Amino acid sequence: MNAQVTIERTKTNNDIKLAALPYYSYGKGLGLTSPDSLFQFNIRFRMQNRATYLQNDGEEGAVDAQIRRLRLRFDGYVGDPRFLYAIQLSFAPGDVGQVHEGENVNIIRDAVLFYRPNKHWTIGFGQTKLPGNRQRINSSGALQLTDRTINNARFTIDRDFGVQIHNFNEYEDKFSYNFKGAISMGEGRNSTREPDNGLAYTGKAEFYPFGVFKRNGTYFEGDIARESTPKLLISGAYQFNNKARRTRGQLGNDLFEKRDMQSLFLDAMVKYDGWSFQTAYMQRVADNPVTVNPLDDTDIEYVYTGHGFDWQLSYLFPSDYEVIGRFSTQKVEDEIHYYTPDTNQYSVGVTKYIWEHSFKMQLEFSINDLSYYDGTSGQDWYTRFQIEIGI
Repeated sequence: MNAQVTIERTKTNNDIKLAALPYYSYGKGLGLTSPDSLFQFNIRFRMQNRATYLQNDGEEGAVDAQIRRLRLRFDGYVGDPRFLYAIQLSFAPGDVGQVHEGENVNIIRDAVLFYRPNKHWTIGFGQTKLPGNRQRINSSGALQLTDRTINNARFTIDRDFGVQIHNFNEYEDKFSYNFKGAISMGEGRNSTREPDNGLAYTGKAEFYPFGVFKRNGTYFEGDIARESTPKLLISGAYQFNNKARRTRGQLGNDLFEKRDMQSLFLDAMVKYDGWSFQTAYMQRVADNPVTVNPLDDTDIEYVYTGHGFDWQLSYLFPSDYEVIGRFSTQKVEDEIHYYTPDTNQYSVGVTKYIWEHSFKMQLEFSINDLSYYDGTSGQDWYTRFQIEIGI
């Protein structure tokens, strides 16, 4: 769930199209509208069940089977269709994370109110995804492979509490563009830390030279809509996170000292006649990224600084089988290379769409080549089967 919002409004349709959980022409959940039209309530669920065999460098092979994601989502409006709400809750252990004494349970993913006075403007207040890199904005349920890239895992800016303003200028058959901005706490979701005077500032621009994708296709991977003419998205985003407390800004472990961080994201996506290609560049920079526990100089936490590229190509057959290939390369900054390796990841996958992204089966094989600071190398790999189902 996030504030990348598009809304279709007719006399009979107040559907909120939110990028994090894809709204297609099917599977719009279970909705209820009051007889006097003073409120609308829609409920959806989705779950990802997966089994993985993994072989990490220097370790015995292992089998991992789990409910990776289990989500409930509610949205609608109250009083006036221009005032919209979106709520998303997570329940799987991998979503909630380990519970530590004295810390919050991370069940709430999104809780945000939107005001949309017309089709060009949206103002959001609350907790939701920031307008960052393309793959993070997409729902994890709208991915072609079983998870996002290694670069997204390290460099994304994810969810935060704050104010967002979006300007939409979208047309099906001519040049279109969107501008999005946010001022947020910079602490990540469900933070109740002691307040400070450091905020995060995010801006993003999106350009569609040949018009927008069919059926909001910007927000799901693969050319399920089978674009009849080539469609292209080019976007860029930047964030400055002042006095960040965590190793990856809104995510990660606590640092021993606050650090200013800057993040840059560049994305491109092309879809045409079942073919889909996307590429991304991500970067995070920070001065003096390594922090040391003042009570134990062997205890280190560092800002994950560096950059990476992703390339992903796929083709969807008329039988609704899809083949996907992805390559990601990640290089960390010299200051932290002692603690973490450079990585190249190679992934191939096959997906069978039963009901588009709402019901699908996925098979993936991935290899990670690791390069350490002392010149040594290692390799991890895994193969994974996953079923996604939801409404």
